[in-house]
Amino acid sequence: MLDIVREYWLLFLVGNYPNGPLGGLALTLILSVLGICLAFPLSVVLALMRTSPWALLRAPALALIYVVRGLPLIMFIFWTYFAIPALLGHTVSGFVTMLCALVIYESAYLAEVIRAGIEALPKGQVEAARAIGLSHMQTQRLIVLPQALYNMLPSMLSQFISTIKETSLGYVISVQELTFAAGQVNNMLLTQPFEVYALLALTYFALCFALTSVVRWIERRIQRGRRSMPAAAASPAASAEGAIA
Repeated sequence: MLDIVREYWLLFLVGNYPNGPLGGLALTLILSVLGICLAFPLSVVLALMRTSPWALLRAPALALIYVVRGLPLIMFIFWTYFAIPALLGHTVSGFVTMLCALVIYESAYLAEVIRAGIEALPKGQVEAARAIGLSHMQTQRLIVLPQALYNMLPSMLSQFISTIKETSLGYVISVQELTFAAGQVNNMLLTQPFEVYALLALTYFALCFALTSVVRWIERRIQRGRRSMPAAAASPAASAEGAIA
């Protein structure tokens, strides 16, 4: 296994770059970061629709979230792979296809994470905000969302870790991410598939374990912040009152 690392570490890291397209671990991380970042604003909108008092907004958000969460990611990859060229009239790269599928898929999961953060807040904060004259959207923007996003930050980062593993499905449409790079190495060696894919598994494990440790550290920081500010529950409404004064 050490011989494989010494010989092919660059292929695992950046794929065929600079003599070809960027790939390997670098492309995996780029796909994951872009997927989560682009899915985040859509997930916020879906979460707000999901918790809206108006059924006209709740119903489509609920339907979209349930459909997306009820189907495997690979289905969205295949649908996107065939749908985007049909809509645009020309083919697109596997990277764009995978990114679009990730954005759709992750937005539904992040929306449920944010919704849980919104519904976990004390109802008294919303009532206090409405009592000082804030509209529904002002209450969500100034009171609810800042707290919900802060409280659910560890869960959102955990979803990012899941996204890193989900990018491996890009292999089926020839996206040259980490799993694709491992397949290239295996095709060149032919006789060491166990070592190659064990190395791939170790790479995913090391990366996800390191990020999980970061998530745990952030979660502890948030919990310490809550304990050190026992009166914080009243401060958001007060701050909002000052903002609109």
